[in-house]
Amino acid sequence: MNNKLFTFQISLSVLDHLGRKLYRNFATILGEAISNSWDADAKNVWIYINKETNSFIIKDDGDGMTSDDFQNKFLKIGYSKRRNGKNKSKEGRSYIGRKGIGKLALLSCSDRITIISKIKKGEYIGGVIDNSGLDNAITEDLIPEKYPLEEYDLEIFGKYLKDHEKGTLIYFENINDEIKNSLNFLKKTIALYFRFSLLDEAFNVFINGEKVTLDDLDDLSKNTQFLWNINNFNDPYIKNNLTNLKKQEKRIVMEGNIKGFIASVKKPRYLKIIDNDEKVGVDLFVNGRIRERDILKHIPTDRIAMSYLYGQIHFDELDDEKDRFTSSRESIIASDEKFEKFLDSLRKKLSEILEDWDKWRLEKGDEGDPENDRISKKERTSLGLYNAVSKEFEISENPDDPNNKKKVEGWFGELGDDAKYNLPAYTECFISENLVRKHIKDKTISLSNVAKREVEDQRQREQDRKQEGNININLRQDNDDLSYLDMDYLSRQVDTPGNQNSICNDAKEYKPIRNALMHTALLTNEAKQKLTTIRENIKARVKNLLSGN
Repeated sequence: MNNKLFTFQISLSVLDHLGRKLYRNFATILGEAISNSWDADAKNVWIYINKETNSFIIKDDGDGMTSDDFQNKFLKIGYSKRRNGKNKSKEGRSYIGRKGIGKLALLSCSDRITIISKIKKGEYIGGVIDNSGLDNAITEDLIPEKYPLEEYDLEIFGKYLKDHEKGTLIYFENINDEIKNSLNFLKKTIALYFRFSLLDEAFNVFINGEKVTLDDLDDLSKNTQFLWNINNFNDPYIKNNLTNLKKQEKRIVMEGNIKGFIASVKKPRYLKIIDNDEKVGVDLFVNGRIRERDILKHIPTDRIAMSYLYGQIHFDELDDEKDRFTSSRESIIASDEKFEKFLDSLRKKLSEILEDWDKWRLEKGDEGDPENDRISKKERTSLGLYNAVSKEFEISENPDDPNNKKKVEGWFGELGDDAKYNLPAYTECFISENLVRKHIKDKTISLSNVAKREVEDQRQREQDRKQEGNININLRQDNDDLSYLDMDYLSRQVDTPGNQNSICNDAKEYKPIRNALMHTALLTNEAKQKLTTIRENIKARVKNLLSGN
């Protein structure tokens, strides 16, 4: 019997399949590095970018690595910090890393990567990964033992070694996709997507010496219009950057240990604060790290408000003994039961948010959601017209009376409720009376003597008013007799007063309310109800009249 022991071997080509090409852009590479520093209990992460040489250095003050750590943990693909049920670091931080393959993104984004690390009072250890050499090794199907790392040169880190007591430095030479993004872009990206400061205020990230803060999101916060706070989320962005939304904020309650916020901007273009190809959305975070971009894509709807929303939802319970994250670590397996339950709960709250958004937008004089049947299409159109016109009456701040602008804005809001009724009511009056005039012309119906006397009275009254106003122009297009008659007189020319279904009967009740409406009066609820009934009757009778019935 042959007692030789056999061992597994792994081809370097597996690295490509596991993760060398899983990560899509430079920002995600930075995110992986920041996550590693977090897991190492670092207090600070410094990122130094040199666009001229297309290179960058990442430095942290974490625990650092021994020679054994570097060989058997960092370079061991698939090594997990969570072995034996361990989920937290020495300082009590929840680990971000899980499968031990995220490091492949770091080790494959440039031609050469130099890694050095040391523990407190220790010496630097490390090596160099030459990806061109690694590509050759993959082509030749070598096993890892036949591809050793090169020795490192401390001099390439220069001044960045000063006062570095412990931690890790990584130098990336000749980035594959070049560093095309501006520093502002990267700061905004980190401020948005790597929210470890929520878990530990002492955790800081610097880019070229500038600390990344929530102030880097000013473009977004100053154009935010409404806010829905989920389970009383105590977020510094809400507390410090969205202070002007006190009256446009609502508390949302969701079951489970879920917290976060959803906000909306004034216009969809304000979500494009990163670049032209990508916009801010509602993202799902687990233990401070983004795990699903634009979580609302799992809740398809064509409601227009969706293009205005952004936010962050934090659900740490998705990180438990079960691994429910995809290999790229940037999304969650869609069929996961806990994830599906979360989405179902979010879907119900989203309906509430969309209703609020439509209502609040209209109250502020902006366009709402035309697909929402909360109010009729006629009322929504009327509000749109009112809001468009009222914006022409907006006034600026008065330093001597700072409350005046808010007072006037309140008036606009109060008038909006009446405009929702008055404008369509006026339009129906306008249409019905002019249709009857055209019908009388078309049928060459002669005016009664009573109607002729009314025309003379109205003509004289108009002439007197024109003289008082020193007006010498014609006011009416046709200037014929019919244009001086209202529905009360017009109805008598086409119908017989006294009949049960006569339009004349409705016109009598119609006249005093119609006159109040035409004089831009604000009607009582009783008057609105009465006018609505009469308008419907007149509308039906005019339609019958025009159809020849």
